[in-house]
Amino acid sequence: MAEKASAAKAPYILAGIMGWPVAHSRSPLIHSHWIAQYGLRGAYVQLPVQNKDLESALRSLPKLGFAGCNLTIPHKVAALTLVDRVEPLAQRIGAINTVVVEKDGSLTGTNTDAYGYLHSLREAQASWRADAGPALVVGAGGAARAVVAALLDAGTPEVRICNRSADKAQAIAHDFGAAVLPVPWQARTQALSDIALLVNTTNQGMYGEPALDLPLAALSAQALVSDIVYVPRLTPLLAAAVARGNPVAYGLGMLIHQARPAFEAWFGVLPEATPALLRDVQATL
Repeated sequence: MAEKASAAKAPYILAGIMGWPVAHSRSPLIHSHWIAQYGLRGAYVQLPVQNKDLESALRSLPKLGFAGCNLTIPHKVAALTLVDRVEPLAQRIGAINTVVVEKDGSLTGTNTDAYGYLHSLREAQASWRADAGPALVVGAGGAARAVVAALLDAGTPEVRICNRSADKAQAIAHDFGAAVLPVPWQARTQALSDIALLVNTTNQGMYGEPALDLPLAALSAQALVSDIVYVPRLTPLLAAAVARGNPVAYGLGMLIHQARPAFEAWFGVLPEATPALLRDVQATL
């Protein structure tokens, strides 16, 4: 009885996912699973907000009793200038995916994508080491920036960035320094020969999109192949890697792990990425 009385007195915590659209997001399923798992009082809801309403929506969070929210497309970059403070990692990445309402009602922007990506690699291959060799990151959007930041901070000696639009790859190399090398699109297969990690951060291979145009013949059989696309779970890139014996890291791991520190910031518990949660999310894909 005492435990139930204590739980009843616990504050009711609100959080959500803000974007346009947000109906497709699996974040409510993930966070609701954890709320139930840990017996917490609270809810995680969809917050469909258009670009023109982003600032007013963010400023309404403390007034409506929210502990914070996640941000998804198209708000991750725009929110940088709309919150009161931005944590250094999010500033480096150039995007926010988590907003925390502080006790005084001010807003702090963070980015948990780098955390989520690294944990997804370690979950997929416990022996993975960032310093095992160079990495090749395909794509040059916001996700690529988070992956680059994660790998550099973990100790990857060289990160090669390859994108169809060379200027975007060069911009990331400029922003992150000498350890990041832009690779021309036409040289992408040659760049595979000595890498320890391959990462697809584009939407190529997602349902409705063409497969990533990257033959793996030159890739070492020991290299870890990672794809941040999670619909389908086995993308054409990962299927090709599995067929030739490479270890792989699925995109769903990043999605789940990036949610963990956000949940902790709002609910005070760092949740586990359990097989039960993975099954629940996979059932919706």
